[in-house]
Amino acid sequence: MVNPLIRWRAENEKTGYGHRTLGHGRGARRLGGGADAEPEGRESPVLPAPKDPSRCLDRSRVRVWWKKAEALAGLEPKRGRGWHSLRRKFASDLMHQPLKVLCQLGGWKTAQTVLQCYQRADEDKLRKALEDRRRVSMPANWRASISWNSISRSRNFKWGL
Repeated sequence: MVNPLIRWRAENEKTGYGHRTLGHGRGARRLGGGADAEPEGRESPVLPAPKDPSRCLDRSRVRVWWKKAEALAGLEPKRGRGWHSLRRKFASDLMHQPLKVLCQLGGWKTAQTVLQCYQRADEDKLRKALEDRRRVSMPANWRASISWNSISRSRNFKWGL
């Protein structure tokens, strides 16, 4: 199946940023092909309201579902865990991607929002970054041929004081 194109309407987006992004995996399969699957080019909400599928689901209903999911998973309610925690995880998991790509996939209008609010480098990512850094190699005779005294006596050397 080709990844469906998902349209996020500006009027349903809290920042007013209308955009399109690709769906992926099981979620995309559940959507059944997105707008292309609708007759006459009509588009349906990603999360339709139960009583009127042409309208978007109300935020209060989503909050109820989240609380139910927490309870079913045996998780204690925790401040900061909610739909935005999923967006933070998405942004952090895709930290290795170009920022422009991440913004498009996540629907962020500006890279600044991603960097300030969503991406979080955990200890494992920091450790891996240090392990993967490029090492500078020196010639084998480097220590024998250069000394601090020879450097400090050089005409071009300035201590920067």
